[in-house]
Amino acid sequence: MRGLQRRRENQDVEEETAFVSMTDLTVSFLFIVILLLAYFSSKYNPQKSVSLPVYEHVVAEKDAAEKKIHELETEIARLKQPNPLERYIDQAMAERKHILEKLRDQLNIEFPDLKVTLSEQSDALHFQGDGLFASGSASLRPERVNIVQSIGIRLQQLLPCYTLGAQAAWRLECNPDFAVIEAVQIEGHTDSDGDDQSNLVLSTNRADETFRVMVAREPLLTSHLSYQKQPVLSVAGYGKMRPIASNDSVAGKAANRRIDLRLIMYVPARSEEIEHLRASLVGTSHG
Repeated sequence: MRGLQRRRENQDVEEETAFVSMTDLTVSFLFIVILLLAYFSSKYNPQKSVSLPVYEHVVAEKDAAEKKIHELETEIARLKQPNPLERYIDQAMAERKHILEKLRDQLNIEFPDLKVTLSEQSDALHFQGDGLFASGSASLRPERVNIVQSIGIRLQQLLPCYTLGAQAAWRLECNPDFAVIEAVQIEGHTDSDGDDQSNLVLSTNRADETFRVMVAREPLLTSHLSYQKQPVLSVAGYGKMRPIASNDSVAGKAANRRIDLRLIMYVPARSEEIEHLRASLVGTSHG
């Protein structure tokens, strides 16, 4: 009996202990709630409250501002995207420079005594005139004919990948940016000696002679067509009008007496034209 009574007393103590613990927790929780309510009540200020119309107006302005910010972010993202037309033109200009540098390097290796330089604008090669023609003459020096013939051979090798016509042979590996050559212009120039009319005639005759020798070696050069279906090979004489050095020195005059080989790339007027250019190159080469 004593053992049974002792167990009952222990059980009552445990139940009372558990009850006390739960009570403490509840009281503590309520106390925390009361403290929070007191805190928020102290922060409430009726004078700082706003009416519903004012609140709705502020919310509407906030929404409008967020919409405008989103529109501006969208426009900024659009402007950061490269313009297809500008990108195509930049790639075409870079390809022109690559073509001329390659041609220059090949000729300098083949003819180390011939001075061939790239123009400042990277759009033409300069051949010192005295290297090809005797002073005052429009006839190629016999020992220099092979140089002009070599230029014709190399042009015939590269033009099919950048032009249209029967000889077109575009390939992705030689023209990945679909650049199109509008013109290959052979230009004659003179120094400032002599009268203007004579210099114009002399420079034009030198360009014509260069053209004639190149085409005699590579007759198919005249079959390469531009995007406008015109022959790309052309000639021009500028006399003394486009010097690349001062005519006040012997060296400057020698530099100005020259033949230029200028590449003019086709520039689309609209972005939509780029796809047609590509289709024309691919279609012609596969046709």
